[in-house]
Amino acid sequence: MPAALTAALAVAGSGASAAAAARQTMSLEKIKAVSSDFESVFLNNMLEEMFAGIGDDDPFGNSEGAATWRSLQVEEFGRAISRSGGIGLAEHVERQLIALQESKP
Repeated sequence: MPAALTAALAVAGSGASAAAAARQTMSLEKIKAVSSDFESVFLNNMLEEMFAGIGDDDPFGNSEGAATWRSLQVEEFGRAISRSGGIGLAEHVERQLIALQESKP
């Protein structure tokens, strides 16, 4: 996981130490990238749960590579959804990161 995304996850995760981590100034482009990455990770987790109940009667069957293929497919779905506008989570994370930087002492 990229360091910038790890810092953003820490900010979203909890209290004072996360706020201190967010106070490191980031450029607007980096904030947008981190926010988009955060949304992609969130979507990936949601899609993994959604696809968990799908049976093995798909074109790949129950082969050894099916689980690996499925995880790569779900990860790319998350990225594609995020790149095409996402679900609005990236914008909220972006606003929060900017607000944390602006409140820097």
